[in-house]
Amino acid sequence: MVLDKILRAGEGRILRKLKAIAEQVNLIEDDFTGLSDGELRGMTDEFRQRVAEGKESLDDLLPEAFAAVREAARRTLGQRHFDVQIMGGAALHLGNIAEMKTGEGKTLVSTLPAYLNALAGKGVHIVTVNDYLAQRDAENMGRVHRFLGLTVGVIHPQMPPPVRRAQYACDITYGTNNEFGFDYLRDNMAWSADELVQRGHNFAVVDEVDSILIDEARTPLIISGPADHPTRWYTEFARIAPLLERDVDYEVEEGKRTVAITESGVEKVEDQLGIENLYESVNTPLVGYLNNSLKAKELYKRDKDYIVTDGEVLIVDEFTGRVLHGRRYSEGMHQAIEAKEKVEIKQENQTLATITLQNYFRLYDKLSGMTGTAMTEAAEFHQIYSLGVVPIPTNKPMIRNDQPDVVYKTEIAKFDAVVEDIAERHEKGQPVLVGTTSVEKSEYLSKQLTKRGVPHEVLNAKHHEREATIIAEAGRKGAVTVATNMAGRGTDIMLGGNPEFIAQAELRQRGLSPIETPEDYEAAWQEALEKARQSVKTEHEEVVEAGGLYVLGTERHESRRIDNQLRGRAGRQGDHGESRFYLSLGDDLMRLFNAAAVEGIMDRLNIPEDVPIESKIVTRAIRSAQTQVEGQNFEIRKNVLKYDEVMNKQRTVIYEERRKVLDGADLHEQVRHFVDDTVEGYVRGATADGYPEEWDLDTLWTALGQLYPVGVEAPDTDDRDGLTPDHLLEDVQADAQEAYDRRELDLGEGADDEPIMRELERRVVLAVLDRKWREHLYEMDYLQEGIGLRAMGQRDPLVEYQREGFDMFQTMMEGIKEESVRLLFNVEVQIAGQETEAAPAESVAVAPAAPAGAAALPAAVAPVALPDAEDDRAAARRTPPEVPAALAPPAAPPVFVKGLEPRRPTGGLRYTAPSVDGGAGPVTILDSGAESSVGGGAAQAAHGPAGGSAAGAGARPARNAPCPCGSGRKYKRCHGDPARRNAEVE
Repeated sequence: MVLDKILRAGEGRILRKLKAIAEQVNLIEDDFTGLSDGELRGMTDEFRQRVAEGKESLDDLLPEAFAAVREAARRTLGQRHFDVQIMGGAALHLGNIAEMKTGEGKTLVSTLPAYLNALAGKGVHIVTVNDYLAQRDAENMGRVHRFLGLTVGVIHPQMPPPVRRAQYACDITYGTNNEFGFDYLRDNMAWSADELVQRGHNFAVVDEVDSILIDEARTPLIISGPADHPTRWYTEFARIAPLLERDVDYEVEEGKRTVAITESGVEKVEDQLGIENLYESVNTPLVGYLNNSLKAKELYKRDKDYIVTDGEVLIVDEFTGRVLHGRRYSEGMHQAIEAKEKVEIKQENQTLATITLQNYFRLYDKLSGMTGTAMTEAAEFHQIYSLGVVPIPTNKPMIRNDQPDVVYKTEIAKFDAVVEDIAERHEKGQPVLVGTTSVEKSEYLSKQLTKRGVPHEVLNAKHHEREATIIAEAGRKGAVTVATNMAGRGTDIMLGGNPEFIAQAELRQRGLSPIETPEDYEAAWQEALEKARQSVKTEHEEVVEAGGLYVLGTERHESRRIDNQLRGRAGRQGDHGESRFYLSLGDDLMRLFNAAAVEGIMDRLNIPEDVPIESKIVTRAIRSAQTQVEGQNFEIRKNVLKYDEVMNKQRTVIYEERRKVLDGADLHEQVRHFVDDTVEGYVRGATADGYPEEWDLDTLWTALGQLYPVGVEAPDTDDRDGLTPDHLLEDVQADAQEAYDRRELDLGEGADDEPIMRELERRVVLAVLDRKWREHLYEMDYLQEGIGLRAMGQRDPLVEYQREGFDMFQTMMEGIKEESVRLLFNVEVQIAGQETEAAPAESVAVAPAAPAGAAALPAAVAPVALPDAEDDRAAARRTPPEVPAALAPPAAPPVFVKGLEPRRPTGGLRYTAPSVDGGAGPVTILDSGAESSVGGGAAQAAHGPAGGSAAGAGARPARNAPCPCGSGRKYKRCHGDPARRNAEVE
């Protein structure tokens, strides 16, 4: 309560400031109403010029810009912004959350700050909760912006990258939080600047900000793909392992859980594989498969460490003996066991990119949001996003009658009373909106209403356009609507019917569209709207006479916001309305505050099951329980953010480095530092202990020889008098730099007179960055999985995660340097004009030596994954799959690298995101459009996120989806037009 008072301390001052802005807009309104359409549109160019010249800031332009938008909305939509809407728009522009009650016109409010901030030319993102609302708002509110000369885009699932890039290039872009977030992650998986679609994060307006930034923030956005381990090697080594004899061909240390192959074992393996040297660089990955197969044979026992059920290997917890469903051994160990047991070898998913919604939205230079219910979460908004919550007054006084809660002993008695109440209200013509906490409860209530003969509609969170129609009709006489979640529906419940929705439907039936036929649409709009208003006028009066909309809640939600969202649907714009919640002692929330005590009181008083109790004590106890649950959920979200903060700092470093490469930065000096640092690491490691005569310089020189062509000889043991590590390091570093200069001269220059080495540096560094970062994400995933156990040793898991994560990041950065240097010195380059069949004309082929007998790899268009690193530990890691072919660059680059080229993944990428419409958990969607629910989440939209392929070859897009040809028109009006298809057939 104290914090709440502190957060609201400056509320009056802010409201006075916003009211003063609204008065300024009113004072100059007449100056804009007298302008012609052309003159009003010309104001946009004038505003842009004033901003570009630096004469005025956006804050200075605010009154004039808002007045222009208000007049444009009046001419296009037939709606004039209320003063409170001007206040809400100003609050958004100033970087706040505007809390505006349901029915106050938040969607129209967003046009004000969107227009003003678009004048700077850096783009504005308007974030909605589903694809239907994004499309609808881009069409309807876009009419205002297009009238004023701005461009408006919308992001759809499965939109191809070139079209997606064009949408982001618009002044204002609509889309969902998941689409914006996944595009950010895909941009940071891109191989060239041509593939980037987003152009920065300037300003965002988040609709239903509490749903997106609070409810969905517990689930991070994750792009994952199958780890690229060829399963045939697991099978091959599962065949070889039984042929090897323990203590002869290999040794086992069960205490340390390690295995070591002997000389005789190596000979047998080489004989079985038909290779000459197992430890040759090209065969290094095979050592990891061999070690895993021997561990599976000796260290992992069936029915002790794991069991096999229905063709699946399941891990057994060594402490509890319980089967750990859904868990798998890491580093390819689980696949080795599956090969040993001769069951299907399943590929694991590896995280390729991830970010929490909190950290994504904190990328924006300025963030704002709007919702009807934000004050209860004001502390979290301030703490996580540095956003203030400004409650905007309603345009008309609220006269809704909120009845006290009634509590029944059993759920059956409660629902019987609910059905009775609904039937009575329906009979007298009063519209009823019923809120439930789950789909199951909605279905149960629907069956009871059907038995009672009450006609009704059920919102099922699957077809957004259909839902909008249901909501638009929910205020009609006698309508009964059952909904699971009323947040983010995006359509007003207006008594007697929604005239704007009716007018839009009529114009659509006439084939008019604000996008495709804007002039005809605008010409017909006012007449259609007036006709719709007349059609609902009589019914509106009848509904008001019946008492207005009645909101009935069948249970309290965990969050007060959800209850307020439901209740807020009644009493919009000064309408009559009523609300009441029906509870039972069996409700989930009731059990949180000791419902047994209440039940005992009811039993002692001998209160029948069908007789409710009304008590302010119960209501206060419920509110207290909700506050406690909200606090628990806040802690969960803070915990997610704390762990992601560690990753976020690392992610920022890597993504900034990637962007430098993609932007064509000269990496020459940086790579020279890589050379010096790598050589220093080798030399310091070899000279750390003992006297110079004891240093093993032969081993050091062998290691350096694998790194670069060494041009100096190792000092003999007799010549080491006075030799120091610094002197040795200075000689070797100078030699390495000379070798690098020779390498650059040997490669020569390209067609643009730039040394070929510059492009090679960019390609190699980008490929190494990607590979090492994905390996690092994989290792961090497993670190976080088990870090909670550190608490048993009286150590803070978060501190341990930060410490070990930092150490792992440092190791990764050193690995990036070493592997980049090794590749830059050792890849083979073919100059243009000396092409082979494997290399296309006018390109430079760069390829490491291929293993004997290996098939030639196809020419690449972009690097994505490196050859396996030449050490056992890296060989056991998973190589990340490529990004889908849809994101491949359009043309072959001037330099391509065999071994760094993209490899086709054996399965589609997966996109994990928060479930929509209040679902119970995250949803994982395949890039092919198939979807699978994880954690019981609700189904996502019909199509997966962008970047995935269409659902099968030749799959026809939805009629209202953008045409794949890139025209920007809907499929039904482009290649899906029957007339056009028939003409093409003829």
